[in-house]
Amino acid sequence: MKKTYVTSMPNHIGAFLKASKCFSALGINITRVSYNKAVDSQTLFIDAEGTEQQLKKADVELEKIGYLQTNQPKTSVVLIEFCLKDVPGSVTDVLMLINEFNFNISYISSQENGTDYQLFKMGLYVDDYDKISKFLKEAEKLCKVRVIDYNSSEKVYDNSIFYNTYVMGLSQMMGLDEEVSQKLLVHVNLAMQTLDEQGLSPYRTFDSISKFAELLSVSSGKAFSPRVSTHKITENTEITLIEPPCGSNVIIIKSGEKVLFVDSGYACYSSEMTKLIKKIIPEFESIRKTILVTHADVDHCGLLPMFDEIIASAKTAQCLANEYNGKNGYREENPLHKPYVNICKILTSYKPVEPEKITVPWADVDNLTEPLTQIGFFDFEELHFEVYEGKGGHLPGEIVLIDYAHHIAITGDVYINTHGLTKEQAEYNQYAPILMTSVDTDAKLCAQERAAIMQRLGVGGWQIFGAHGFKKDYSVNS
Repeated sequence: MKKTYVTSMPNHIGAFLKASKCFSALGINITRVSYNKAVDSQTLFIDAEGTEQQLKKADVELEKIGYLQTNQPKTSVVLIEFCLKDVPGSVTDVLMLINEFNFNISYISSQENGTDYQLFKMGLYVDDYDKISKFLKEAEKLCKVRVIDYNSSEKVYDNSIFYNTYVMGLSQMMGLDEEVSQKLLVHVNLAMQTLDEQGLSPYRTFDSISKFAELLSVSSGKAFSPRVSTHKITENTEITLIEPPCGSNVIIIKSGEKVLFVDSGYACYSSEMTKLIKKIIPEFESIRKTILVTHADVDHCGLLPMFDEIIASAKTAQCLANEYNGKNGYREENPLHKPYVNICKILTSYKPVEPEKITVPWADVDNLTEPLTQIGFFDFEELHFEVYEGKGGHLPGEIVLIDYAHHIAITGDVYINTHGLTKEQAEYNQYAPILMTSVDTDAKLCAQERAAIMQRLGVGGWQIFGAHGFKKDYSVNS
């Protein structure tokens, strides 16, 4: 059994030795350690492996020596910019005010800029926001003052208690409870450690995570306004395309009295999507709910638990089963992607679906030799699809469906209409490549798969439904 301990280390010689002896005495193996004084002078992460009983004893021992953070006050750091006249002693009055309020300074940055003023930035430890409000009112009597947002593009990050402050901001934005926030804290540290080992600056990545969370937050609830369009296929069959601002499209195929969903978007939009779906399909609660999944990415599988049957390729089914059983999904198998995928799952409230709900109608082809390989057929009322599995350019298990009689292609993330993105979708799509290095597992192979889709479309006008952006109208001449 493995467990991650988020510990608060005393700043003196032998602090980690004391924790190490605690684990060693209990026969527990330390599998990972992360501590970076330049990032956070207080927090040390320890991954430990042992029996459940051993780890419970470790909880008690670490709490005895005051290394666990469970009972620590929720201290934060507020970054403040003071606009001071560039003359000797101008900062003295500000420092005296800080002293009167008994604030500790954790960060200072200032440099002349060729003007009559200096922008003096300071980080102040804060555990009482009423107190900081009073301080700001007094400081404004001395000079112009502004509070700097941690998530701003100025890249000003305090180097003390970073993890708690950063995660606290994300948790408040997304309404996460304490237990979920602790999990987020661990994965934020993993991301930081991964970047550090690659010699990369964390600023762009952590700024992108903040922007990602902000986009999810501002587009939820009453602000949730996806683009919805309906496309007639035959007299009795139509496709409704729901395009949320963040995450994958949701396709609803209604043929006669039957309904089929394709992909499901993010779990954090569960209540908003359910309300919208009931408007489109009034009988939604009473019908058997069936969904087809093009591949096993988080933004396509968030609402799967609300469905009765999930149709997927064999590889997608295996990935979903692995997640349900606490193992790595395909994205997490890449250690560079793992922390970001887990952060995404936490921020979007992702829950794995029971494998018993999954149906696999097609054989698993182990050695796919072509970019796209036909693995079978899929019939839904009037529609007759040929089903192709990609070689894994975007993600293993990806499938593309083509109906040659009705000139429809459902292409998942292998092919999306980039020119048909809304402003919100385009902004959201900026951050996925930053968070996961690339949205594609193999970008070159994915390009080959896109080309293979177009080569398979026969003469005539086609409607291509990708997983992001509007429907693509495409014409093939003889």
